[in-house]
Amino acid sequence: MFFRGKEDLNPNNIPSHVAVIMDGNGRWAKKKGLMRIFGHKNGVKAVRETVEAAAEIGVKYLTLYAFSTENWNRPQDEVNALMDLLVDSTHSEIDTLMKNSIKLEAIGDLDSLPKSTRENLQKAIDKTRNNSRMTLILALSYSSRWEIIKAVKEIAQKCKNGDLNPDTLSESDFVNALSTSGIPDPELMIRTSGEQRISNYLLWQLAYAELYFTDVLWPDFRKDDFFKALFEYQQRERRFGKTGDQLHAETKPVPDASTYNKTA
Repeated sequence: MFFRGKEDLNPNNIPSHVAVIMDGNGRWAKKKGLMRIFGHKNGVKAVRETVEAAAEIGVKYLTLYAFSTENWNRPQDEVNALMDLLVDSTHSEIDTLMKNSIKLEAIGDLDSLPKSTRENLQKAIDKTRNNSRMTLILALSYSSRWEIIKAVKEIAQKCKNGDLNPDTLSESDFVNALSTSGIPDPELMIRTSGEQRISNYLLWQLAYAELYFTDVLWPDFRKDDFFKALFEYQQRERRFGKTGDQLHAETKPVPDASTYNKTA
């Protein structure tokens, strides 16, 4: 089925949580003969359009992979520029977040961020705390392996303190120790730039997510690209380990008793 536009989307099948890997800034800049930081700066418009599209269509949670723990290994000039860009973007977009009632949250090793970056981020989080239309989650200095190890350490300490019994440890105990505690798992993960991997991103949470890869470089990603990803998501059958026949049987409407023939 060919995607024509937003009007093709089924409003009753919008994923509650969409996760995005914003990839391709550097390649976008290189194609234009520019420094990598220009790609990051031009990616801000893609962030704005994606956030607006998600809120507009009814997504409740949008998580953007903004900076991984591995990104600290990039050239220092690029890292510094990214941190400055984060501060500037937080300042410039706060009015948009408030206007659209979007709540800002962040996950990751936030203590590793520069103090000024951390403080400005916290101000935006505090200011948008009571917004309720959608929650925008920035994954900053984040990696899933870091998150999982952190959760294991927290659980181990609770067991040591006697607050948890290792013999009765449940999946929910582990989930509650993750950075995303209280947030539903993503149903859809989008990655731009043509790369087809999840790069240490929400490894636990993406267990049953649909994965969508597009060749569009992040600075060129727009609302229609987001809606196209949702359209592709709606064409898939999410089985969660069951067979298609089982799912169809579960969703088949049960006839009303009044439709059966009655004998005199």
